[in-house]
Amino acid sequence: MAVNPISVIVFDVNETLSDMTPLGDRFAEVGASADLLPTWFAGILRDGFALTAAGGYANFSDVATENARVLLTGLGNWTGDAEAAAHHLVEGFAALTVHPDVPDGVRMLHAAGYRLLTMTNGSAATTRRLLDSAGLLGHFDALLDVSGPRCWKPCRDAYLHATDRAGVRPMEAMLVAVHPWDVDGARRAGLTGSWLRRGRAHYPGIMTPANWEAASLTELAGKLPDARR
Repeated sequence: MAVNPISVIVFDVNETLSDMTPLGDRFAEVGASADLLPTWFAGILRDGFALTAAGGYANFSDVATENARVLLTGLGNWTGDAEAAAHHLVEGFAALTVHPDVPDGVRMLHAAGYRLLTMTNGSAATTRRLLDSAGLLGHFDALLDVSGPRCWKPCRDAYLHATDRAGVRPMEAMLVAVHPWDVDGARRAGLTGSWLRRGRAHYPGIMTPANWEAASLTELAGKLPDARR
């Protein structure tokens, strides 16, 4: 029987572990449309990626706050307090909960002998609150964010920061993410990549293919071999 080379699983956090749907309610609470959530999150990623590509860096909270201000003040019919509204939106990340499949999936992977880490473009402190509220904190070896390498995923150095902290070679680690761009980045950095579809039907053909695909974390955990073999 072939030995499973993967001993470490690195999780993306935003949308992969956390259910971001309630952030739409926060837009409604400041007098805007809940439908703005995807636009806001896409803008956050765009600007974080752009800063990294240009050799700069800003943390997730600052990028998210600035994007909220720009988005809200650009609405022709919105007259609220942009500063207060932006902070209300960003504070919502700390109140999120995990997707329903996450607790069982994490426990299955931990029981199978995998060491679990997180690596997020967001905040490790927010990840800690998320996992603690789900009763999962003790299953993770480390909670990492991009403030360490000072570059956002999908920059290669972000993934290597995680494998370095775990003390393994990239080939011994797997990234689990809902975002194809994240899976692509991990694969280019030498990690195995697993894509959680979460209702999405199509993986972009321009991206490096995922090694594994699953509709949920429990499905993925059921597919992966035992880490101790």
